[in-house]
Amino acid sequence: MMKRFFAILLVLAVSFCLAACGGQEDEEDGPSETPVTLVYASGDYTRINPAMDEHGEINILIFNGLTAHDGENQVVPGLAKSWEFDESACTYTFHLEEGVKWHDGQPFTAEDVKFTIEAIMDPENGSENAPNYEDIEEIHIIDEHTIAFQLAAPNVAFLDYMTMAVLPKHLLEGEDMQTSSFFRHPIGTGPYQLESWDEGQSITLIKNEDYFKAPANIDRIVFKIVPDDTAKAMQMQSGELDLALLTPKDAKNFAGKDGYQVYEMETSDYRGILFNFWNEYWQANRDLIPAICCGIDRQAIVDAVILGSGAVAYGPLQRNIYNNEHVEHYDYSPARAKELLESAGCTLGDDGFYYRNGEKVGFVISVGAGDQVRLDIAQAAAQQLREIGIDVTVEVPTKVDWGGQMAYLIGWGSPFDADDHTYKVFGTDKGANYSGYSNEKVDRYLVEARQSNDPAVRKEAYGKFQEELAKDPAYAFICYVDADYVAVSALEGICESTVMGHHGVGIFWNVTEWTLQR
Repeated sequence: MMKRFFAILLVLAVSFCLAACGGQEDEEDGPSETPVTLVYASGDYTRINPAMDEHGEINILIFNGLTAHDGENQVVPGLAKSWEFDESACTYTFHLEEGVKWHDGQPFTAEDVKFTIEAIMDPENGSENAPNYEDIEEIHIIDEHTIAFQLAAPNVAFLDYMTMAVLPKHLLEGEDMQTSSFFRHPIGTGPYQLESWDEGQSITLIKNEDYFKAPANIDRIVFKIVPDDTAKAMQMQSGELDLALLTPKDAKNFAGKDGYQVYEMETSDYRGILFNFWNEYWQANRDLIPAICCGIDRQAIVDAVILGSGAVAYGPLQRNIYNNEHVEHYDYSPARAKELLESAGCTLGDDGFYYRNGEKVGFVISVGAGDQVRLDIAQAAAQQLREIGIDVTVEVPTKVDWGGQMAYLIGWGSPFDADDHTYKVFGTDKGANYSGYSNEKVDRYLVEARQSNDPAVRKEAYGKFQEELAKDPAYAFICYVDADYVAVSALEGICESTVMGHHGVGIFWNVTEWTLQR
């Protein structure tokens, strides 16, 4: 009797264990499924604020704009299902999707659109995106799902700029757009919503089951904070990551390796030395910049630092339809560099460095922490310039001092309309002009180009802009850096032909279509 009792207990225990471990299907519910999680190597975030900050790969997962970009970087519908442009009134009218809800369940309306764009335009908020919308004269809400933007002057890039993430008015009205806690707990309309944020460790997103364009295939995406390039490669190797943007050197180690896929993706992303014209040194020595440009062996840097994964740079629009390849390239020429220095009154000292008015010719290049490729580029350029008599060193400050530093290893570049990353970067006093650069002709040509939808007029204006920028350089352009993404081979759906933007941003444009088979 006692044996039978224990036998029954054993059967019950085994049955319970099988059910708990999924070894037995529930006839009513069917087989249980483990949520599919993608782990992506990300830089750190202090906030997620697309209205004030331009960059952030995570933005497109949480938020939507009125428009979006497809795999060919062309404008397609987003929260707006259609639009029209009244040329005589210089007015865009957008017809919004109906039934769209914020992640908290509240309805999305035209009020949210108006609130977002006005917040960006408000100079008190200090948005670096403000120049994209400075032509807006009035915003008219026609009804809950129709909104019109009347412009003071044409802006052919306006539809590109309407990809800007729309923010919820009901959660941000009256809040400080720089410091609000919302930007640590963002709520959007996008395909994914915030589940948790472990500061300095990870940001976890879960798919929005009510997404108006149909739910994503992958259930959860973890933005694992891995700011160090070497650590990214190691964690990719150890299986801790499913997707990462690696340095060219690290990416090549995964080429042909079982279980991995390397995506070598072209970008519009360039690197160069930004000269800080607020700094007294450049106010006195601006005319030496052409010599600096001639003293950099760009091809050597492309070969040695990025291992051929990119191209020599001479301007900001090389990978744009309006590129002017006939501008001054400042090809590497130590002899010409020395000639330019000496014609400017510099004399070579016994220590091998040039002097001007008793002061050694030289400067410090600042580099943002955590970007090994930028650091290597800066150090290579510094060494080359020292060899021709310019005393250049490199530092990695704990915090970027845009107004005080001498120079910075900058990166910009957009795969979209040519107005993007030119008007606000090189225009006088514009939101992303971190060099204090000002050139009246550059300003004029950029305005001419953005106000015409005639390709011939734009080509001429951008051609003149590039010529003037080459005569009076804001940067010493060095190279374009392509994006080498490495993914586990089980991840499918990445569009390798899409040209990426600054920092390789853009890979998530079709994330809802991705699949990950474990």
